[in-house]
Amino acid sequence: MKQTLYCLMGLTLICTAGCSTMYYAVSEQLGYQKREILVDRVVDARDEQTQAKEQFQTTLEKFKAVANFNGGELEQRYNELKAEYDRCSKQAKAVKSRIDSIENVANAMFDEWENELNQYASDSLRKASEQQLSATKARYQQMFAAMVVAEQKMQPVLAAFNDQVLFLKHNLNARAIASLESSVTAMQTDVAKLIREMETSIDQANRFINDLKSNG
Repeated sequence: MKQTLYCLMGLTLICTAGCSTMYYAVSEQLGYQKREILVDRVVDARDEQTQAKEQFQTTLEKFKAVANFNGGELEQRYNELKAEYDRCSKQAKAVKSRIDSIENVANAMFDEWENELNQYASDSLRKASEQQLSATKARYQQMFAAMVVAEQKMQPVLAAFNDQVLFLKHNLNARAIASLESSVTAMQTDVAKLIREMETSIDQANRFINDLKSNG
């Protein structure tokens, strides 16, 4: 089933936003509800964040290693650092893309759920569903906010990484190493803060996934 969904997701990449309704309609005909699509997308975003967390840590370690560099081929060290930064930047973009994909299906699911409240003949069932909708929406908003905060925290860290890479590119000498060495402590502090935000976001995603699966 998930393989079929991935094929559908590929089709949506070449569609405009107006194709979303058709995409969800086809998915539902295949027995795949918006709730399941949302779970899959949150899982993907969580996994992407986990990979990003590891990549930021790896990139920081590379910066620290270059800062402690004592002789040898500086250009090789620059190339290694640039490659790590590029991987970090690519991973950050992947995280943002995953987060963006969550918002669309979540809005569609909540809109549909809210519209369906009017279809109940039973007041008690309608109220129960309304309460569940409200609780699910609150948990989603908390989870999504944590993801956005973590994603935004990546940008200043990436900017600091990029500054050092650019400076080293044109200054393959002891001065550049000294500049990097003086910046590593601040970079380490910023990355530590970022990691904490990402771990909070990952934890919120896991809770939301478990909530949707248990209530699905």
